[in-house]
Amino acid sequence: MSASTPESLREDAAGLAEGLIALRRRLHREPEVGFDLPRTQAAIIEMLKPLELEIRTGERLSSVTAVLRGDRPGPSVLLRADMDALAIREETGLEFASQNGAMHACGHDLHVAGLVGAAQLLAARRSEIRGSVVFMFQPGEEAGGGAPLMIDEGVLEAAGQRVEAAYGIHVLPGAPGTFSTRPGPLMGGANVLRVRVIGRGGHGSRPHEAVDPVPVLAEIVLALQSYVTRRVSVFDPVVISVAKLAASDVLNVIPEHAELGGTVRTMSKASSERLATELPALATRIAEAHGCRAETEFEIVYPVTVNDAERAEVAIHTLAETFGADRVHRLESPVMASEDFSFVLDEVPGAFVFLGATPSHVDPAQAEMNHSPRAVFDDGVLADQAVALAALALRHVTARG
Repeated sequence: MSASTPESLREDAAGLAEGLIALRRRLHREPEVGFDLPRTQAAIIEMLKPLELEIRTGERLSSVTAVLRGDRPGPSVLLRADMDALAIREETGLEFASQNGAMHACGHDLHVAGLVGAAQLLAARRSEIRGSVVFMFQPGEEAGGGAPLMIDEGVLEAAGQRVEAAYGIHVLPGAPGTFSTRPGPLMGGANVLRVRVIGRGGHGSRPHEAVDPVPVLAEIVLALQSYVTRRVSVFDPVVISVAKLAASDVLNVIPEHAELGGTVRTMSKASSERLATELPALATRIAEAHGCRAETEFEIVYPVTVNDAERAEVAIHTLAETFGADRVHRLESPVMASEDFSFVLDEVPGAFVFLGATPSHVDPAQAEMNHSPRAVFDDGVLADQAVALAALALRHVTARG
């Protein structure tokens, strides 16, 4: 492989594309969910072994951490891919569709293959590298908690020194091969709210002899929506979605208790901390006003994904230089979906980037979104993903004398 110019990276990646597509489709056929992904882990190690990297597997999860050391000392940079699938039955009809009841509906199979491609490109340029590149293959993104476990097990110091920057790429519906990101908040923090209203059950014909928790729960649902519109600044947005309501299974029984559950998305740590106090208090007071009792739980699952301003500008400039400015877009506003790469960005300055991967015959505006059982991504973008990650790493480990 040749020296590190944008043209040489693209040319070399084109030669790797067939193997990366084969890896992606192998992973897509055999998706694994959660923290224990032995087949996925084995496939990654098989692809990395010829590259003479320092490979380490996780103790509490089936992660893979690989370190590429350049020929000369220097800083370290981290590149990350998530590995896990979703417990969704696939409905794409693809030739390589999953048959095991799980599905790579969020594109993590592409992320793994793209990072393997970046490792291949960078290993061929070891003589140019001043420093180290850490490749972070992470399980447990969808369930949350995979990134913190890998951080606890030392991924950020895997090269013997703390990484100075971290980058990740995530596929989304969009024109294939187009990149987008922004400095500052990129993706929302995810929190979970659960409320259990406890009353006194009774017969449906005699509600006056019971303390019915159902209308109380309904009032809490409406109050949560009013809270967002009247207590939250539009410049620090919050989205509350109540997705679960549960009460009696019998139509003529007033239940002893009723429950709700949902997500609370935020765009700042301050909002998450404030809502963790105020939403349980809101539910408790409404319940008490009706003679009921409320048991509440507010769980902070993911922090806000915040791109470091300097690293985001590095990403935008590097990608524009590598692919052309017309393929790189600066997002005007963040999105409310969440991502546990946020835990890495809480520790290390870095940037997360979106990559459009809608097949060319599909209108991106009509494409199924991530997590749909019919979501389809074009693995023709894998070469671009590998080049983008490699270029971002090289920006840090070839810039110093």
